[in-house]
Amino acid sequence: QVQLVESGGGLVQPGGSLRLSCAASGRTFSTYAMGWVRQAPGNEREFVAAVSWSGSSTYYADSVNGRFTISRDKAKNTVFLQMNSLKPEDTATYYCAAHRWATPQAMGDMASSGKYDYWGQGTQVTVSS
Repeated sequence: QVQLVESGGGLVQPGGSLRLSCAASGRTFSTYAMGWVRQAPGNEREFVAAVSWSGSSTYYADSVNGRFTISRDKAKNTVFLQMNSLKPEDTATYYCAAHRWATPQAMGDMASSGKYDYWGQGTQVTVSS
């Protein structure tokens, strides 16, 4: 059974940092682009960041560029999202997603439809003082 399991969410003050992890199991994800999408209550799904299958290429939403960093450990089938300088508007449920042979930019394009091959169950991030 294929699973993407997110962890690392929580409550943090504005300006703080969190590191999200997404552990993939059930198959090898070496040919899959991996990414993060978030959704706040009452808001549409929003692309956050994606990394290519090789780990050499990344793509970020303008709203997080320069503050968030996505990376992957192919040996451990895990993708990370380092989030710095967090703002209250970053509050959302963060979902990990995977899609075979996609480019990071394509992962961004698919956020609105949500038609990724695999999704995680989400982890809550709350930025509040």
